[in-house]
Amino acid sequence: MERSPGRLGVPRWVIAVAIVGGLFVALPLVALIARVDWADFFSLVTSPSSVDALLLSLRTSVAATLLCILLGVPMATVLARVPFPGQRIVRALVLLPLVLPPVVGGLALLYLFGRRGMLGGTFDVAFSTPAVVLAQTFVALPFLVLSLEGALRSAGTRYEAVAATLGARPSTVLFRVTLPLVLPALVSGAILSFARALGEFGATLTFAGSLQGVTRTLPLEIYLQRETDPDAAVALSLVLIAVAVMVVAVAHGAGEPSRRRRRATL
Repeated sequence: MERSPGRLGVPRWVIAVAIVGGLFVALPLVALIARVDWADFFSLVTSPSSVDALLLSLRTSVAATLLCILLGVPMATVLARVPFPGQRIVRALVLLPLVLPPVVGGLALLYLFGRRGMLGGTFDVAFSTPAVVLAQTFVALPFLVLSLEGALRSAGTRYEAVAATLGARPSTVLFRVTLPLVLPALVSGAILSFARALGEFGATLTFAGSLQGVTRTLPLEIYLQRETDPDAAVALSLVLIAVAVMVVAVAHGAGEPSRRRRRATL
């Protein structure tokens, strides 16, 4: 009897541990869903403060994602294509927000862009809507850089070299060859950046504060509602989970063409 290729060579104990890991992630979500007050769900998620928080989160997350693309594409391209001294250190600094506690990132932004910060006299944006966008960009940017740099390294440089030998300018090669080649990874990284920006809490609270309609995003609204109206907090958490699941599913689908191409070349 032929074994399934997906289980070929995988010990049963590994599968068992994988199931335990899956339950560890899924059961808390099931517990949260079981706690939802479905009778008042619609009224809980459509209160003025909830709607303001959701709309603000969507607007700022879209702006942060665009800023991640604007900054992240050149950063990933340089890291993947331009060797220079100290490259590993620079890459580590770029990816630092992935492991840095968000509240520390918020403090760093505050001491840079705050009223008494290093650039406060010129760019005093703390505790404003732009501060939310900056905080979200700070924590989300590594997701795009990491995804795109990996795709650029996997794609290689042979197509770019051919375009260059045919006389194409570096900018033409970038926009006509390089970026189309890694477009699925760029889309996937942008979507993951959007999801990270949407769920950002610590840096936003520290750098932007919590003012309804101005800086109070959906995660901040959930945190505040937890103290005064737990049912509203649970309902809003479910909304955030639903959006996150859809975003991750879309990101996975966006990355599938590049994975198929890699398998086809093996």
